[in-house]
Amino acid sequence: MIEKRDFYINGKWVAPLEGSEHKVINPSTEEPCTVISLGGAKDVDAAVAAAKAALPGWMATAPEERIALMEKLAEVYKSRTEDMAQAISTEMGAPIDLARSSQWGAGYSHLKNFIKAAKDFKFVKPLGDHAPNDRIIHEAVGVVAMITPWNWPMNQVMLKVGAAVAAGCTMVLKPSEESPLSAVVFAEMMDEAGFPAGVFNLVNGDGMTVGTALTGHEDVDMVSFTGSTRAGIAISKNAADTLKKVHLELGGKGANLVFADADDKAVKRGVLHMMNNTGQSCNAPSRMIVEASVYDQAVETAAEVANKVEVGPASEEGRHIGPVVNEAQWGKIQDLIQKGIDEGARLVAGGTGRPEHLNRGFYVKPTVFADVTPDMTIAREEIFGPVLSIMKFEDEDQAVEMANDTVYGLTNYVQSTDGARRNRLAAKLRSGMVEMNGESRGAGAPFGGMKRSGNGREGGVWGIEDFCEVKAVSGWSND
Repeated sequence: MIEKRDFYINGKWVAPLEGSEHKVINPSTEEPCTVISLGGAKDVDAAVAAAKAALPGWMATAPEERIALMEKLAEVYKSRTEDMAQAISTEMGAPIDLARSSQWGAGYSHLKNFIKAAKDFKFVKPLGDHAPNDRIIHEAVGVVAMITPWNWPMNQVMLKVGAAVAAGCTMVLKPSEESPLSAVVFAEMMDEAGFPAGVFNLVNGDGMTVGTALTGHEDVDMVSFTGSTRAGIAISKNAADTLKKVHLELGGKGANLVFADADDKAVKRGVLHMMNNTGQSCNAPSRMIVEASVYDQAVETAAEVANKVEVGPASEEGRHIGPVVNEAQWGKIQDLIQKGIDEGARLVAGGTGRPEHLNRGFYVKPTVFADVTPDMTIAREEIFGPVLSIMKFEDEDQAVEMANDTVYGLTNYVQSTDGARRNRLAAKLRSGMVEMNGESRGAGAPFGGMKRSGNGREGGVWGIEDFCEVKAVSGWSND
Protein backbone atom coordinates (compact mmCIF):
# COMPACT_ATOMS: atom_id res chain seq x y z
CA MET A 1 0.00 0.00 0.00
CA ILE A 2 1.24 3.49 -0.87
CA GLU A 3 1.32 6.04 1.95
CA LYS A 4 -1.83 8.12 2.14
CA ARG A 5 -1.65 11.87 1.56
CA ASP A 6 -4.50 14.32 2.01
CA PHE A 7 -5.11 17.74 0.43
CA TYR A 8 -2.66 20.50 -0.50
CA ILE A 9 -4.23 23.87 0.33
CA ASN A 10 -2.54 27.25 0.81
CA GLY A 11 0.95 25.75 0.68
CA LYS A 12 0.31 23.02 3.28
CA TRP A 13 -0.79 19.40 3.45
CA VAL A 14 -4.04 19.39 5.38
CA ALA A 15 -6.62 16.86 6.50
CA PRO A 16 -10.09 17.06 4.91
CA LEU A 17 -12.77 19.06 6.66
CA GLU A 18 -15.44 16.62 5.55
CA GLY A 19 -15.99 13.77 3.15
CA SER A 20 -15.10 10.08 3.11
CA GLU A 21 -12.36 7.62 2.21
CA HIS A 22 -11.90 5.93 -1.16
CA LYS A 23 -9.85 2.86 -2.08
CA VAL A 24 -7.75 3.29 -5.21
CA ILE A 25 -7.67 -0.03 -7.08
CA ASN A 26 -4.66 -1.24 -9.02
CA PRO A 27 -6.30 -2.37 -12.30
CA SER A 28 -3.60 -4.96 -12.96
CA THR A 29 -4.36 -6.85 -9.75
CA GLU A 30 -7.84 -5.64 -8.69
CA GLU A 31 -6.31 -5.00 -5.27
CA PRO A 32 -6.29 -1.65 -3.38
CA CYS A 33 -3.01 0.23 -3.76
CA THR A 34 -3.85 3.14 -1.46
CA VAL A 35 -6.69 4.94 0.30
CA ILE A 36 -7.39 8.62 -0.33
CA SER A 37 -9.71 11.14 1.26
CA LEU A 38 -12.58 12.44 -0.81
CA GLY A 39 -13.43 15.99 0.15
CA GLY A 40 -16.63 17.96 0.33
CA ALA A 41 -17.95 21.48 -0.15
CA LYS A 42 -16.08 22.82 2.91
CA ASP A 43 -12.77 21.62 1.47
CA VAL A 44 -13.59 23.27 -1.84
CA ASP A 45 -14.42 26.52 -0.03
CA ALA A 46 -11.06 26.43 1.76
CA ALA A 47 -9.11 25.77 -1.42
CA VAL A 48 -10.95 28.42 -3.43
CA ALA A 49 -10.50 30.95 -0.63
CA ALA A 50 -6.75 30.28 -0.64
CA ALA A 51 -6.58 30.69 -4.42
CA LYS A 52 -8.63 33.89 -4.28
CA ALA A 53 -6.42 35.39 -1.57
CA ALA A 54 -3.27 34.56 -3.53
CA LEU A 55 -4.57 35.91 -6.84
CA PRO A 56 -3.76 39.66 -6.57
CA GLY A 57 -0.14 39.09 -5.62
CA TRP A 58 0.39 36.30 -8.16
CA MET A 59 -1.20 38.30 -11.00
CA ALA A 60 1.11 41.20 -10.18
CA THR A 61 4.31 39.15 -10.48
CA ALA A 62 6.40 39.82 -13.56
CA PRO A 63 6.10 37.14 -16.25
CA GLU A 64 9.83 36.53 -15.84
CA GLU A 65 9.27 35.49 -12.20
CA ARG A 66 6.55 33.07 -13.16
CA ILE A 67 8.72 31.62 -15.92
CA ALA A 68 11.59 31.15 -13.47
CA LEU A 69 9.30 29.07 -11.24
CA MET A 70 8.16 27.06 -14.26
CA GLU A 71 11.80 26.33 -15.08
CA LYS A 72 12.39 25.22 -11.49
CA LEU A 73 9.30 22.99 -11.73
CA ALA A 74 10.75 21.41 -14.88
CA GLU A 75 13.92 20.53 -12.96
CA VAL A 76 11.95 19.01 -10.10
CA TYR A 77 9.62 17.15 -12.47
CA LYS A 78 12.57 15.61 -14.30
CA SER A 79 14.26 14.60 -11.03
CA ARG A 80 11.20 12.59 -10.02
CA THR A 81 10.62 10.72 -13.25
CA GLU A 82 10.51 7.30 -11.63
CA ASP A 83 8.18 8.40 -8.82
CA MET A 84 5.73 9.79 -11.34
CA ALA A 85 5.97 6.78 -13.64
CA GLN A 86 5.36 4.33 -10.80
CA ALA A 87 2.36 6.34 -9.58
CA ILE A 88 0.72 6.46 -13.02
CA SER A 89 1.42 2.80 -13.76
CA THR A 90 -0.01 1.68 -10.43
CA GLU A 91 -3.14 3.81 -10.43
CA MET A 92 -4.39 3.53 -14.02
CA GLY A 93 -2.54 0.58 -15.53
CA ALA A 94 -0.14 2.12 -18.03
CA PRO A 95 2.71 -0.36 -18.62
CA ILE A 96 5.76 0.91 -16.77
CA ASP A 97 7.81 1.56 -19.92
CA LEU A 98 4.95 3.62 -21.36
CA ALA A 99 4.58 5.43 -18.03
CA ARG A 100 8.28 6.31 -18.02
CA SER A 101 8.24 7.54 -21.60
CA SER A 102 4.96 8.85 -23.01
CA GLN A 103 2.94 9.29 -19.81
CA TRP A 104 5.69 11.09 -17.90
CA GLY A 105 7.08 12.68 -21.05
CA ALA A 106 3.80 14.29 -22.11
CA GLY A 107 3.78 16.41 -18.97
CA TYR A 108 7.43 17.36 -19.31
CA SER A 109 7.17 18.35 -22.98
CA HIS A 110 4.06 20.47 -22.36
CA LEU A 111 5.81 22.32 -19.54
CA LYS A 112 8.88 23.01 -21.69
CA ASN A 113 6.63 24.23 -24.52
CA PHE A 114 4.77 26.57 -22.13
CA ILE A 115 8.06 28.00 -20.91
CA LYS A 116 9.06 28.76 -24.49
CA ALA A 117 5.63 30.20 -25.34
CA ALA A 118 5.59 32.35 -22.18
CA LYS A 119 8.95 33.88 -23.01
CA ASP A 120 7.58 35.05 -26.35
CA PHE A 121 4.08 35.94 -25.14
CA LYS A 122 3.16 39.64 -25.31
CA PHE A 123 0.98 40.34 -22.28
CA VAL A 124 0.81 44.01 -23.30
CA LYS A 125 0.93 44.93 -26.99
CA PRO A 126 -0.11 47.85 -29.23
CA LEU A 127 -3.47 47.68 -31.00
CA GLY A 128 -1.87 48.97 -34.20
CA ASP A 129 -0.17 51.90 -35.89
CA HIS A 130 -3.55 53.58 -36.37
CA ALA A 131 -4.04 53.84 -32.58
CA PRO A 132 -0.66 54.65 -30.99
CA ASN A 133 -2.16 55.19 -27.52
CA ASP A 134 -4.17 51.95 -27.42
CA ARG A 135 -2.95 48.75 -25.82
CA ILE A 136 -4.31 45.22 -25.67
CA ILE A 137 -3.62 43.54 -22.34
CA HIS A 138 -3.82 39.82 -21.69
CA GLU A 139 -4.35 39.32 -17.97
CA ALA A 140 -5.11 36.29 -15.85
CA VAL A 141 -8.73 35.14 -15.93
CA GLY A 142 -8.56 34.62 -12.15
CA VAL A 143 -9.21 31.54 -10.01
CA VAL A 144 -9.37 28.41 -12.15
CA ALA A 145 -11.01 25.10 -11.24
CA MET A 146 -9.20 22.26 -13.00
CA ILE A 147 -10.80 18.84 -13.34
CA THR A 148 -8.61 16.21 -14.97
CA PRO A 149 -9.13 12.58 -16.13
CA TRP A 150 -7.30 9.36 -15.38
CA ASN A 151 -6.20 8.25 -18.85
CA TRP A 152 -3.25 10.63 -19.40
CA PRO A 153 -2.91 12.17 -15.92
CA MET A 154 0.17 14.39 -16.32
CA ASN A 155 -0.59 15.26 -19.91
CA GLN A 156 -3.84 16.86 -18.80
CA VAL A 157 -2.63 18.32 -15.50
CA MET A 158 0.32 20.07 -17.13
CA LEU A 159 -1.73 21.38 -20.05
CA LYS A 160 -3.82 23.23 -17.48
CA VAL A 161 -1.34 24.10 -14.72
CA GLY A 162 1.40 25.18 -17.12
CA ALA A 163 -0.89 27.56 -18.97
CA ALA A 164 -2.44 28.92 -15.78
CA VAL A 165 0.94 29.59 -14.17
CA ALA A 166 2.18 31.41 -17.27
CA ALA A 167 -0.98 33.53 -17.42
CA GLY A 168 -0.85 34.44 -13.72
CA CYS A 169 -3.91 32.48 -12.58
CA THR A 170 -4.32 30.70 -9.26
CA MET A 171 -5.90 27.29 -9.27
CA VAL A 172 -7.65 24.39 -7.56
CA LEU A 173 -7.00 20.95 -9.07
CA LYS A 174 -9.41 18.05 -8.68
CA PRO A 175 -7.85 15.00 -10.31
CA SER A 176 -9.84 11.89 -11.09
CA GLU A 177 -10.35 9.75 -8.02
CA GLU A 178 -9.08 6.88 -10.21
CA SER A 179 -5.65 8.52 -10.60
CA PRO A 180 -4.91 10.60 -7.49
CA LEU A 181 -1.39 9.29 -6.81
CA SER A 182 0.23 11.15 -9.71
CA ALA A 183 -1.56 14.35 -8.66
CA VAL A 184 -0.19 14.02 -5.12
CA VAL A 185 3.34 13.58 -6.50
CA PHE A 186 2.75 16.63 -8.70
CA ALA A 187 1.60 18.71 -5.71
CA GLU A 188 4.82 17.74 -3.94
CA MET A 189 6.71 19.02 -6.98
CA MET A 190 4.86 22.34 -6.98
CA ASP A 191 5.72 22.72 -3.31
CA GLU A 192 9.39 21.88 -3.87
CA ALA A 193 9.60 24.30 -6.80
CA GLY A 194 8.59 27.12 -4.43
CA PHE A 195 5.30 28.39 -5.76
CA PRO A 196 3.71 30.89 -3.35
CA ALA A 197 1.07 29.57 -0.97
CA GLY A 198 -2.39 29.50 -2.51
CA VAL A 199 -1.28 29.60 -6.14
CA PHE A 200 -1.76 25.84 -6.53
CA ASN A 201 -4.22 23.83 -4.45
CA LEU A 202 -5.22 20.16 -4.61
CA VAL A 203 -8.53 18.67 -3.41
CA ASN A 204 -9.34 15.05 -4.10
CA GLY A 205 -12.96 14.10 -4.59
CA ASP A 206 -15.60 12.72 -6.90
CA GLY A 207 -17.41 14.60 -9.61
CA MET A 208 -20.79 14.72 -7.92
CA THR A 209 -19.45 16.35 -4.75
CA VAL A 210 -16.17 18.21 -5.24
CA GLY A 211 -16.63 18.64 -8.98
CA THR A 212 -20.09 20.14 -8.57
CA ALA A 213 -18.97 22.42 -5.74
CA LEU A 214 -16.02 23.69 -7.78
CA THR A 215 -17.77 24.26 -11.09
CA GLY A 216 -20.63 26.17 -9.51
CA HIS A 217 -18.53 28.14 -6.99
CA GLU A 218 -19.13 31.89 -7.13
CA ASP A 219 -15.44 32.67 -6.54
CA VAL A 220 -14.20 30.45 -9.38
CA ASP A 221 -13.68 32.49 -12.55
CA MET A 222 -13.02 29.66 -14.98
CA VAL A 223 -13.46 25.91 -15.25
CA SER A 224 -11.01 23.86 -17.32
CA PHE A 225 -12.32 20.31 -17.70
CA THR A 226 -11.10 17.26 -19.57
CA GLY A 227 -13.32 14.19 -19.59
CA SER A 228 -16.50 12.77 -21.04
CA THR A 229 -18.97 14.74 -23.14
CA ARG A 230 -21.72 13.79 -20.69
CA ALA A 231 -19.82 15.34 -17.78
CA GLY A 232 -18.88 18.38 -19.86
CA ILE A 233 -22.55 19.12 -20.53
CA ALA A 234 -23.37 18.83 -16.82
CA ILE A 235 -20.48 21.12 -15.89
CA SER A 236 -21.57 23.73 -18.42
CA LYS A 237 -25.07 23.77 -16.95
CA ASN A 238 -23.78 24.02 -13.38
CA ALA A 239 -21.40 26.86 -14.28
CA ALA A 240 -24.01 28.84 -16.20
CA ASP A 241 -25.52 30.55 -13.15
CA THR A 242 -22.23 32.33 -12.42
CA LEU A 243 -21.40 33.01 -16.10
CA LYS A 244 -17.86 31.77 -15.62
CA LYS A 245 -15.65 30.81 -18.50
CA VAL A 246 -15.84 27.06 -19.26
CA HIS A 247 -13.10 25.32 -21.25
CA LEU A 248 -13.93 21.75 -22.32
CA GLU A 249 -11.78 18.97 -23.77
CA LEU A 250 -14.16 16.06 -24.33
CA GLY A 251 -14.60 12.77 -26.18
CA GLY A 252 -13.78 11.69 -29.69
CA LYS A 253 -14.42 9.09 -32.37
CA GLY A 254 -11.52 9.70 -34.73
CA ALA A 255 -11.63 8.56 -38.36
CA ASN A 256 -8.47 7.23 -40.00
CA LEU A 257 -8.89 7.50 -43.78
CA VAL A 258 -6.70 4.95 -45.56
CA PHE A 259 -6.45 5.47 -49.32
CA ALA A 260 -5.17 2.98 -51.88
CA ASP A 261 -1.98 5.00 -52.28
CA ALA A 262 -1.17 4.96 -48.54
CA ASP A 263 2.30 3.83 -47.53
CA ASP A 264 2.93 0.18 -46.67
CA LYS A 265 2.95 0.78 -42.90
CA ALA A 266 -0.28 2.81 -42.75
CA VAL A 267 -2.62 0.06 -41.55
CA LYS A 268 -0.17 -1.35 -39.02
CA ARG A 269 0.51 2.15 -37.74
CA GLY A 270 -3.21 2.81 -37.35
CA VAL A 271 -3.85 -0.40 -35.42
CA LEU A 272 -0.95 0.18 -33.02
CA HIS A 273 -2.00 3.79 -32.51
CA MET A 274 -5.49 2.59 -31.63
CA MET A 275 -4.14 0.05 -29.11
CA ASN A 276 -1.71 2.51 -27.48
CA ASN A 277 -2.55 3.20 -23.81
CA THR A 278 -5.01 0.30 -24.13
CA GLY A 279 -7.21 2.44 -26.38
CA GLN A 280 -7.86 4.92 -23.57
CA SER A 281 -7.23 8.13 -25.53
CA CYS A 282 -9.86 10.60 -26.66
CA ASN A 283 -7.95 11.17 -29.91
CA ALA A 284 -7.60 7.47 -30.74
CA PRO A 285 -8.14 6.56 -34.44
CA SER A 286 -10.99 4.21 -33.61
CA ARG A 287 -12.68 4.18 -37.05
CA MET A 288 -10.40 2.95 -39.85
CA ILE A 289 -12.16 3.91 -43.09
CA VAL A 290 -10.47 2.15 -46.02
CA GLU A 291 -10.72 2.58 -49.79
CA ALA A 292 -12.56 -0.36 -51.35
CA SER A 293 -9.72 -1.53 -53.63
CA VAL A 294 -7.41 -2.21 -50.67
CA TYR A 295 -10.06 -3.01 -48.07
CA ASP A 296 -9.65 -6.79 -47.89
CA GLN A 297 -5.88 -6.56 -47.51
CA ALA A 298 -6.26 -3.88 -44.85
CA VAL A 299 -8.61 -6.08 -42.82
CA GLU A 300 -6.19 -9.00 -43.05
CA THR A 301 -3.25 -6.83 -41.97
CA ALA A 302 -5.18 -5.23 -39.11
CA ALA A 303 -6.16 -8.64 -37.75
CA GLU A 304 -2.57 -9.89 -37.94
CA VAL A 305 -1.25 -6.82 -36.13
CA ALA A 306 -3.91 -6.90 -33.41
CA ASN A 307 -3.34 -10.61 -32.77
CA LYS A 308 0.34 -9.89 -32.10
CA VAL A 309 -0.35 -7.14 -29.54
CA GLU A 310 0.59 -8.55 -26.16
CA VAL A 311 -1.39 -7.86 -22.97
CA GLY A 312 0.08 -7.98 -19.50
CA PRO A 313 0.48 -6.39 -16.06
CA ALA A 314 1.47 -2.75 -15.91
CA SER A 315 4.36 -3.54 -13.60
CA GLU A 316 6.14 -5.64 -16.23
CA GLU A 317 8.58 -4.00 -18.62
CA GLY A 318 8.03 -4.39 -22.35
CA ARG A 319 5.90 -3.16 -25.26
CA HIS A 320 2.63 -4.79 -24.20
CA ILE A 321 -0.63 -3.03 -23.35
CA GLY A 322 -1.98 -3.06 -19.82
CA PRO A 323 -5.46 -3.28 -18.31
CA VAL A 324 -8.20 -0.70 -18.65
CA VAL A 325 -8.69 1.52 -15.63
CA ASN A 326 -11.48 -0.15 -13.64
CA GLU A 327 -14.23 -2.76 -13.54
CA ALA A 328 -16.94 -0.38 -14.75
CA GLN A 329 -14.91 0.55 -17.81
CA TRP A 330 -14.10 -3.12 -18.46
CA GLY A 331 -17.79 -4.00 -18.33
CA LYS A 332 -18.74 -1.17 -20.68
CA ILE A 333 -16.16 -2.30 -23.23
CA GLN A 334 -17.33 -5.91 -23.02
CA ASP A 335 -20.91 -4.81 -23.63
CA LEU A 336 -19.90 -2.78 -26.68
CA ILE A 337 -17.86 -5.64 -28.14
CA GLN A 338 -20.88 -7.90 -27.74
CA LYS A 339 -23.05 -5.17 -29.29
CA GLY A 340 -20.77 -5.15 -32.34
CA ILE A 341 -21.18 -8.90 -32.71
CA ASP A 342 -24.95 -8.73 -32.22
CA GLU A 343 -25.36 -5.93 -34.79
CA GLY A 344 -23.55 -7.91 -37.47
CA ALA A 345 -20.00 -6.60 -37.57
CA ARG A 346 -17.38 -9.23 -38.49
CA LEU A 347 -15.03 -9.99 -35.62
CA VAL A 348 -11.54 -10.59 -37.03
CA ALA A 349 -9.46 -10.28 -33.84
CA GLY A 350 -10.09 -10.39 -30.11
CA GLY A 351 -13.58 -10.49 -28.70
CA THR A 352 -15.21 -10.61 -25.30
CA GLY A 353 -13.57 -11.75 -22.09
CA ARG A 354 -10.02 -11.52 -20.79
CA PRO A 355 -7.02 -12.81 -22.74
CA GLU A 356 -6.63 -16.53 -22.00
CA HIS A 357 -3.45 -16.19 -19.93
CA LEU A 358 -4.96 -13.59 -17.57
CA ASN A 359 -7.72 -14.46 -15.11
CA ARG A 360 -7.51 -11.38 -12.87
CA GLY A 361 -7.21 -7.71 -13.70
CA PHE A 362 -9.24 -5.52 -16.04
CA TYR A 363 -7.67 -6.80 -19.25
CA VAL A 364 -9.32 -6.54 -22.66
CA LYS A 365 -8.41 -8.49 -25.79
CA PRO A 366 -7.12 -6.27 -28.63
CA THR A 367 -10.21 -6.36 -30.82
CA VAL A 368 -10.84 -5.57 -34.48
CA PHE A 369 -14.19 -5.52 -36.28
CA ALA A 370 -14.57 -5.45 -40.07
CA ASP A 371 -17.62 -4.69 -42.24
CA VAL A 372 -18.77 -2.05 -39.77
CA THR A 373 -21.49 0.25 -41.06
CA PRO A 374 -22.08 3.86 -39.96
CA ASP A 375 -25.31 3.01 -38.15
CA MET A 376 -23.71 0.46 -35.81
CA THR A 377 -23.22 1.32 -32.16
CA ILE A 378 -19.48 0.62 -32.28
CA ALA A 379 -19.15 3.12 -35.14
CA ARG A 380 -20.89 5.88 -33.20
CA GLU A 381 -20.07 5.53 -29.49
CA GLU A 382 -16.69 6.25 -27.93
CA ILE A 383 -15.58 2.86 -26.59
CA PHE A 384 -12.39 3.98 -24.79
CA GLY A 385 -10.72 0.60 -25.06
CA PRO A 386 -8.58 -1.39 -27.54
CA VAL A 387 -11.38 -1.85 -30.08
CA LEU A 388 -11.02 -0.86 -33.75
CA SER A 389 -13.87 -0.62 -36.29
CA ILE A 390 -13.00 -0.97 -40.00
CA MET A 391 -15.30 0.48 -42.65
CA LYS A 392 -15.20 0.76 -46.46
CA PHE A 393 -15.48 3.76 -48.79
CA GLU A 394 -15.64 4.05 -52.58
CA ASP A 395 -14.37 7.57 -53.26
CA GLU A 396 -12.99 10.66 -51.52
CA ASP A 397 -16.36 12.37 -51.10
CA GLN A 398 -17.82 9.32 -49.38
CA ALA A 399 -14.75 9.08 -47.14
CA VAL A 400 -15.24 12.67 -45.97
CA GLU A 401 -18.95 12.12 -45.43
CA MET A 402 -18.31 9.03 -43.31
CA ALA A 403 -15.55 10.70 -41.30
CA ASN A 404 -17.73 13.71 -40.50
CA ASP A 405 -20.78 11.59 -39.69
CA THR A 406 -20.28 11.81 -35.92
CA VAL A 407 -21.21 14.12 -33.07
CA TYR A 408 -17.51 14.33 -32.22
CA GLY A 409 -14.77 16.37 -33.85
CA LEU A 410 -11.45 15.94 -32.07
CA THR A 411 -8.84 14.30 -34.32
CA ASN A 412 -9.00 12.77 -37.77
CA TYR A 413 -6.23 11.01 -39.67
CA VAL A 414 -5.34 10.70 -43.36
CA GLN A 415 -3.07 8.12 -45.00
CA SER A 416 -2.22 9.03 -48.59
CA THR A 417 0.88 9.86 -50.62
CA ASP A 418 -1.11 12.39 -52.70
CA GLY A 419 -0.19 15.80 -51.29
CA ALA A 420 -3.02 17.66 -53.03
CA ARG A 421 -5.54 15.19 -51.60
CA ARG A 422 -4.14 15.59 -48.09
CA ASN A 423 -4.49 19.36 -48.32
CA ARG A 424 -8.08 19.08 -49.58
CA LEU A 425 -9.01 16.75 -46.74
CA ALA A 426 -7.41 19.00 -44.13
CA ALA A 427 -9.97 21.64 -45.10
CA LYS A 428 -12.96 19.28 -45.32
CA LEU A 429 -12.59 17.18 -42.16
CA ARG A 430 -14.55 18.69 -39.25
CA SER A 431 -12.14 18.23 -36.39
CA GLY A 432 -9.85 20.39 -34.32
CA MET A 433 -6.82 18.36 -35.42
CA VAL A 434 -5.88 16.44 -38.56
CA GLU A 435 -2.77 14.24 -38.59
CA MET A 436 -1.45 12.72 -41.80
CA ASN A 437 0.84 9.83 -42.69
CA GLY A 438 1.85 9.21 -39.10
CA GLU A 439 3.30 12.67 -38.59
CA SER A 440 2.53 14.01 -35.11
CA ARG A 441 1.65 17.60 -34.40
CA GLY A 442 4.60 19.88 -33.69
CA ALA A 443 5.66 21.13 -30.27
CA GLY A 444 3.26 23.78 -28.99
CA ALA A 445 0.49 22.96 -31.48
CA PRO A 446 -3.01 23.50 -30.06
CA PHE A 447 -4.97 20.48 -28.81
CA GLY A 448 -8.77 20.67 -28.95
CA GLY A 449 -11.89 19.79 -30.86
CA MET A 450 -15.16 20.84 -32.43
CA LYS A 451 -18.79 19.83 -31.89
CA ARG A 452 -19.23 17.55 -28.85
CA SER A 453 -15.48 17.16 -28.50
CA GLY A 454 -15.27 20.51 -26.73
CA ASN A 455 -14.56 24.18 -27.19
CA GLY A 456 -11.06 24.97 -25.92
CA ARG A 457 -7.49 24.79 -27.17
CA GLU A 458 -4.65 23.60 -24.96
CA GLY A 459 -0.90 23.83 -25.40
CA GLY A 460 1.57 26.55 -26.34
CA VAL A 461 0.46 30.10 -26.95
CA TRP A 462 -3.18 29.04 -27.49
CA GLY A 463 -3.23 27.44 -24.07
CA ILE A 464 -1.97 30.61 -22.39
CA GLU A 465 -4.54 32.70 -24.25
CA ASP A 466 -7.35 30.46 -23.01
CA PHE A 467 -6.42 31.33 -19.41
CA CYS A 468 -6.45 35.09 -20.08
CA GLU A 469 -8.99 37.86 -20.31
CA VAL A 470 -8.44 40.42 -23.06
CA LYS A 471 -8.56 44.07 -22.00
CA ALA A 472 -8.62 47.04 -24.39
CA VAL A 473 -6.99 50.21 -23.06
CA SER A 474 -6.99 53.68 -24.64
CA GLY A 475 -4.99 56.72 -23.56
CA TRP A 476 -1.89 54.64 -22.76
CA SER A 477 1.08 56.74 -21.70
CA ASN A 478 4.29 56.20 -23.60
CA ASP A 479 6.35 58.25 -21.11
